[in-house]
Amino acid sequence: MPNINQKAPEFSEDALINDEIKQISLDDYEGKWVILFFYPADFTFVCPTELGELADNYEIIKELGAEIISVSTDTVFVHKAWKDSSTTIAKVKFPMLADPARRVTRAYNTLIEKEGLSLRATFLIDPEGIIKAFEFHNNDIGRSTKEIIRKIQAAKYVNEHKGHVCPMSWMPGQETLKPGLDLVGKL
Repeated sequence: MPNINQKAPEFSEDALINDEIKQISLDDYEGKWVILFFYPADFTFVCPTELGELADNYEIIKELGAEIISVSTDTVFVHKAWKDSSTTIAKVKFPMLADPARRVTRAYNTLIEKEGLSLRATFLIDPEGIIKAFEFHNNDIGRSTKEIIRKIQAAKYVNEHKGHVCPMSWMPGQETLKPGLDLVGKL
């Protein structure tokens, strides 16, 4: 199981990017923050709401120095068919990784073996390839792009301001904490 502050498992798989099939690897994104966004399947119900909201916020995420890679166990051909038939998915400009062999979903421990599908899971990986945050959801619970953006902002802040930590629901511009004995029992 991948863990916080460990190197993210490497992969090299086909992805649909702007209606082209390209092989991508995690190494291709060295120097960028990466949101690895696992979802169960194309042509489903909650998944297009999530990918659509990510697509609507993609420019904001890129401005933060981050890239999104969505991952399902579908093939690139299914991704293409979904993109061609759904106005919501047609907005997606980020890579849609295909994992029909289930290598990536197994490496990140998101695969539901008996179903051959992934759980909803989000991994935030820093520019050095280290996992800084992750969350898993039951497949009937959608995620929040606003919270993903907030996590990127918080992770970037503490990465750039060593010794500081972000309290609950921290947003850019708010005060952070500098842990020390002077704070013990005062919060």
